[in-house]
Amino acid sequence: MYRRDCSIWFCIVPLLLLSIKFGEFANADWATCSGIVPMSYRNDKISITDFGGVGDGVTLNTKAFREAIYRIEHLRRRGGSLLYIPPGEFLTGPFNLTSRMTLYLARGAVIKATTDVGQWPLVAPLPSYGRGRERPGGRYMSFIHGNGLHDVIITGENGTIDGQGGIWWNMWRQRTLEFTRPNLIEFMNSRGIIISNVIFKNSPFWNIHPVYCSHVVIRYVTILAPADSPNTDGIDPDSSSNICIEDSFISTGDDLVAVKSGWDEYGIAFGRASHSITIRRVTGSSPFAGIAVGSETSGGVVGVLAEHITLYNMGIGIHLKTNIGRGGIVRNITVSNVYMENARTGIKISGDVGDHPDEYYNRNALPVLKNVVIKNVWGERVQQPGLIHGLWNAPFTDICLSNIHLGGAQPWQCSHVVGAAVQVSPSPCVQLTSPQQIGACSSSF
Repeated sequence: MYRRDCSIWFCIVPLLLLSIKFGEFANADWATCSGIVPMSYRNDKISITDFGGVGDGVTLNTKAFREAIYRIEHLRRRGGSLLYIPPGEFLTGPFNLTSRMTLYLARGAVIKATTDVGQWPLVAPLPSYGRGRERPGGRYMSFIHGNGLHDVIITGENGTIDGQGGIWWNMWRQRTLEFTRPNLIEFMNSRGIIISNVIFKNSPFWNIHPVYCSHVVIRYVTILAPADSPNTDGIDPDSSSNICIEDSFISTGDDLVAVKSGWDEYGIAFGRASHSITIRRVTGSSPFAGIAVGSETSGGVVGVLAEHITLYNMGIGIHLKTNIGRGGIVRNITVSNVYMENARTGIKISGDVGDHPDEYYNRNALPVLKNVVIKNVWGERVQQPGLIHGLWNAPFTDICLSNIHLGGAQPWQCSHVVGAAVQVSPSPCVQLTSPQQIGACSSSF
């Protein structure tokens, strides 16, 4: 019943070739972090059709979803309950999940979001953001939402959750949004979450957003949105810890995976870092970044490992980004075994990215970015190999690059950075070539 999508293998093959190239096959290729959340098997099973659900793509099923989940929440079967979504298109408004439940989508099942904006409730802004990310005030509730939950699974036989985001993208383009667009999936203040074997498509805004969460596993998912869809990030762990993202394909209009931790003075005051994040065997394309940290880093980001990543048709392969006013410490970031093809920029580490929630951000709240290791990166048709620009009064330090081959006719560009580069082509910036720094970074390689 719980099976992987065989199409994921077209993502894995390039990783095998890359690992052979770097001599690391049979080492970390098949490592997994998914054991941080055990799978729960539910004996109690109900179907959305038991509550009047109709999968004709026209009937609105919001009442059926809410009643089914109310039953799970209040009946409290031992071991929890599984809500089965059979083949068909089940149109619905947003709904909340509950603890100790599995939302299971059969093959051919589609949970489709209504395009009636009036059906979307408003919720309070996140305290670490202080306002909606796009507009002041509140924000629209995510299509599938959970707050304060534990032991929740979204899985199935590669059924689809369709956000029908076109109407939202057009409002953004036409500047008619009153409030920040909804995410497709958001868990807040939750733990013990598994999301696997589901296709997510056409999210109004960010696709999967665990915020203030711990112990979350996201595996074997496919996330799709047009390349011109605005701000449709794939997976955004936000002020969260012990997050495992593996074996997935993402093709969206914004960053594939972006680790965040709050926005300027609100994120600093909230003070919750993202830490212990593993990203492994992810393939995808985007006009923006493949693996990103930031730009909202005000609570800090510590301990990110991204490895065995395959990227094509990218804006930026690897992007660490922050800004004046963010504050926060970004450190202990490791990215390795990356293959990218047809990218505008290979590696970018920048201190001038992202906007501010209001005029009250602290101009003296400077970010700290240090202890970054990027190694075993291979690129084809990469226009600009690398840009590393720290802040003059907060330089980026201990940046270690090793075994990176990106080609491209343009030279590396660097400023306000201290670090080292070994076996990097084309030749790296002079700021990364001092013997002293190479010696200091050698233990990281």
